[in-house]
Amino acid sequence: MNQDYFAHETAVVDIGAKIGKGTKIWHFSHIMPNAIIGERCNIGQNVVVSPSVILGENVKVQNNVSIYTGVICEDDVFLGPSMVFTNVINPRSAVIRKDEYKSTLVKKGASIGANATIVCGNTIGAYAMVGAGAVVTKEVLPYALVVGNPSKQIGWVSEYGHRLEFDENGVATCPETAQKYHLQNNYVIQL
Repeated sequence: MNQDYFAHETAVVDIGAKIGKGTKIWHFSHIMPNAIIGERCNIGQNVVVSPSVILGENVKVQNNVSIYTGVICEDDVFLGPSMVFTNVINPRSAVIRKDEYKSTLVKKGASIGANATIVCGNTIGAYAMVGAGAVVTKEVLPYALVVGNPSKQIGWVSEYGHRLEFDENGVATCPETAQKYHLQNNYVIQL
């Protein structure tokens, strides 16, 4: 079978999954039917990608992550080791709630740290950074840095993940790229 992606011999890729060119799927991972994984993704060890999940291009999924139905990750998203998504607000073993799955959207370039939990029904904004161990219970703004349980915003980050320090005019510069950002009405835009 000719395929444009790599899957370790212990990985399971179900019929109906769509895997992009250059993607790598590592040890003991399971890609379920109708999952869509873009080009140049890296799926770490012991990862489950459930049916109808969509991962954009260049998504990095670290070890021990389960991505449940209802999750969409845009391009360049980073999912840290053992972070958790949910897809039901009030799970009970004896109650079937598959028709109550809630969607979670992780926008382009966002990073979610190790052991963080993302409660379903929320959006993680573009280039946002969720700190290790954070529990996200509400929307995260683009470029926001959130930490804690429940998560709280403590600052802003650049597209490269550097803390942004805004001056009295609401302008900050990324120390790595010299790219400028503007903060207005609690919303960051790149200049």
